[in-house]
Amino acid sequence: MGTAGPAPTGTNEGDTNRDPNGEIRVEELARRAEVSVDTIRFYQKRQLLPPPRRAGRIAWYGADHVDRLQRIKELQRQGFSLAVIRRLLAGELDAADVPLAAAVAGAQTGDADLLTLDDLAARVGVPAPLLDAVAREGLIVAQQRDGVAGYTAADADVLRAGLRLLEAGFPLPDLLALARRHHDATRAIAADAVDMFDEHVRRPIQTSDLDDDAKAERLVEAFRTLLPTVTTLVANHFRSVLLEVAQEHLEAVGDPRELAAARGEPGWDHS
Repeated sequence: MGTAGPAPTGTNEGDTNRDPNGEIRVEELARRAEVSVDTIRFYQKRQLLPPPRRAGRIAWYGADHVDRLQRIKELQRQGFSLAVIRRLLAGELDAADVPLAAAVAGAQTGDADLLTLDDLAARVGVPAPLLDAVAREGLIVAQQRDGVAGYTAADADVLRAGLRLLEAGFPLPDLLALARRHHDATRAIAADAVDMFDEHVRRPIQTSDLDDDAKAERLVEAFRTLLPTVTTLVANHFRSVLLEVAQEHLEAVGDPRELAAARGEPGWDHS
């Protein structure tokens, strides 16, 4: 006699959601795991969940499916994407890479609650459809947590800065076009930076004689050191280049008063 799983509330011996071996149908699996049936089917398509046992047209699920769904939910709470979760569950990630993946996920989501698009719109004071357009242009990027996309307080700060630009007279279509170009260029540079990290930091650590725990510690330490360093370098470099271009533009088209103001020369505001 097989080991039966816990009987769901209100289930009797003739319940068609459970067979004599304790296996359950997809509706009962969804109830126990507190997910939707559509989510279960989506996970199956993404190879996150093993296929059920089939008896004719009926699909039967066991305790391993319940455990797998709980594991997926836990990994999502830690900020892992579904693609990373699939590799983790399949054993495709090196043991030393798992803490690094967790550090990357944690740096993305942080500890604060994520905001829905409507929450973000209410906090900033702009219509949600406008924010949706901004998100499509890459000016704000949704983070993933518990399988749900959301935004952070930092996104609200970015949007408030964008509103100040609109108030200064910048046309919205031009700002969105600039955001799109910046997003594309930033992704390309970020991809190069990640490749450099992989080649010059991760691979040498992975091929070293250290044990897995030491490798993982070195990788996480390197990531947590380099992320703020690179972020500061990029931000400062962009600011310096922006000021340089502005100065060059003023020197080409500005009048003497504007040039004096830009240089901070004394007496520029007098006739």
